[in-house]
Amino acid sequence: MKRATLYLPLMLHLIPTLGIGFLVVIPRSCIAGVNELTIGFAAANLGFVLAYVAGVRLALKKGVNHA
Repeated sequence: MKRATLYLPLMLHLIPTLGIGFLVVIPRSCIAGVNELTIGFAAANLGFVLAYVAGVRLALKKGVNHA
């Protein structure tokens, strides 16, 4: 349960970001469809997820080593 709460901020960021981006903003703009801009938006979010997960894993590892 404690580890699940570590990823709650990630979900609270991703769900609205992807929902608003892919369901509201992108379909109503000139970049609608699959193109380099929508792929870039998805890649930026994927990069954020990977960085967040790596940071959590590193913090847990360092916390165990220093405890």
